[in-house]
Amino acid sequence: VFCLQGDSGGPLVYDATEIIGGKEVKPHSLPYMALLVKNKPHCGGVLINPQWVLTAAHCNDVWLGVHAIDKSETASRQIRNVQIKVPHPLYERKSKVNDLMLLKLDKPAKQTKTVKCLELPGKAKDPKAGSRCLVAGWGRTSNENKNMSNVLMSVDVTIIDRKKCNSAEYYNRKPVITAGMICAGSNGKKVTDTCKGDSGGPLVCKGTLMGITSFGPKCCGLMKPRSLSLTITSKVT
Repeated sequence: VFCLQGDSGGPLVYDATEIIGGKEVKPHSLPYMALLVKNKPHCGGVLINPQWVLTAAHCNDVWLGVHAIDKSETASRQIRNVQIKVPHPLYERKSKVNDLMLLKLDKPAKQTKTVKCLELPGKAKDPKAGSRCLVAGWGRTSNENKNMSNVLMSVDVTIIDRKKCNSAEYYNRKPVITAGMICAGSNGKKVTDTCKGDSGGPLVCKGTLMGITSFGPKCCGLMKPRSLSLTITSKVT
C-alpha cells in the first residue's frame, strides 16, 4: 500500500503497512500469505505457485507459514531466498501503474496445512462496486502505532466504483485510477483500511485473488479508499 495525497494535494508516496479496523485471523487460516523480510519484515505477498510469490513491484527473503512474527513456529514456517525478481515490464513507479512483481524462490515451497498456493484467476474481472473483499497483512493497526502487527490481520473492504474513485471526492485523478487498478476501502460506516507494510498483500474476492495492495492516501484509516493493482491473468507455471 502506498500513500499518495499530501495536505497540498501533491503526490506524496509512502510504503503501506497496516490493517485498520480488522481483526487477528485464525492462525494459518490464510496459508497462501507470504511475509517479505529485508533485515526486518516490510511487505506482504501471495504464494501463487510452489516456487513463485506475487507481490507489489515497489516492495528479500520470503517467510511462509507465518502467523506470529515473534514466535519460532518451526513446525509451520518455511523460509526461502529470492532467486529472481521479475517486476511487471510496464511498471511505472510514479503513477503506480502495473505495481506487480513476481519473486522466484530458490526452491519450491512444500505445500502443507499452513502453506498453500492461491492460484491466479483464469480471467481477471473487476469485482462489482459495493461488493466486499478481504485484505490481509502484518502492517500497523493505527496511524499512531508505528510498529507492524505481530500477528496476521485481515479486514473486509468495500469495492469503490472507478469513476467515483477518480472524482474530486476521492483522488481527483491524482493519480489517475486506471482500468488496471481496483479501488477499495471503507463503506462509509466503519473504517476499514490497509496502510504502510501491507503492500504486496492480496485482495481476495469470493475466494479468488483479484488484486495486490499498492497505494493509498497519506493517512490510513480515512474514508478515502486505496488502490490495488489487478493481478496478471496468465497462470504462472
